[in-house]
Amino acid sequence: MAVAPVSLSPSRAGDFMQCPLLYRFRVIDRLPEKPSEAATRGTLVHAVLERLFDAPAAERTAPRAKALIPGQWDRLRESRPELVELFAGDVDGERLARWLAEAEQLVERWFTLEDPTRLEPAERELFVETELDSGLRLRGIIDRVDVAPTGEVRIVDYKTGKAPRPEYAEGALFQMKFYALVVWRLKKIVPRRLQLVYLGSGDVLTYDPVPADLERVERKLLALWEAIRLATETGDWRPRPTKLCGWCDHRSHCPEFGGTPPPYPLPLPQGRTAEQAQGRMGPE
Repeated sequence: MAVAPVSLSPSRAGDFMQCPLLYRFRVIDRLPEKPSEAATRGTLVHAVLERLFDAPAAERTAPRAKALIPGQWDRLRESRPELVELFAGDVDGERLARWLAEAEQLVERWFTLEDPTRLEPAERELFVETELDSGLRLRGIIDRVDVAPTGEVRIVDYKTGKAPRPEYAEGALFQMKFYALVVWRLKKIVPRRLQLVYLGSGDVLTYDPVPADLERVERKLLALWEAIRLATETGDWRPRPTKLCGWCDHRSHCPEFGGTPPPYPLPLPQGRTAEQAQGRMGPE
């Protein structure tokens, strides 16, 4: 049964900012999405980099990391059987072999950007959650948290794509500032550094936040949550067409492409029609 959203993560906040209707499809309707090679490769690489730190520092080498890939791929398929679809019809295994080789390249590139033999993460794949004074609950999973002997905190996130152009860097940092805000509210410590490691292009983007930055992020999230609350109550989820629509799994349900959203599964206020909730009409 569909329920109204109760918390916000960086991914879902990004969905709403990209397209409110996409947010509805993912959070309220929970429409299925086909697995993609790129996203699955990212999940695989993240798992390998997390597991590598199980080994003693001296053994955290590129060959060892690449050797982890087959086993982590097997575990991923066991936990997510739908991934079998990715390479359906790949009888000779060429596509899978090429895909795994690309994952190896990303893992190998990481060693040119960071030296794991000199790192001892305080946390890996850390789930964080906090409730703001407003009642808004924030949650997410941080790839890695490093803590210096002086107590300074660094939040690290791996990206398997390419670094954005400078004019888009602020958007890329939104997720990291979100995490920094959660850590600040939880631990009463502003992280010393936010670090995005782009394995696709071999770039490292860093940012040193200050309380004023995180207060601005908090205000932005509160405004975003208010917009989500209003859309949830009224059923008015507007599509926002962009170039990203070409990659959306839900075009068959989107009015912008001649589709019809499924019936709105949450109660509507008196006087609100199902057609309006499905995105075919504007508010009264």
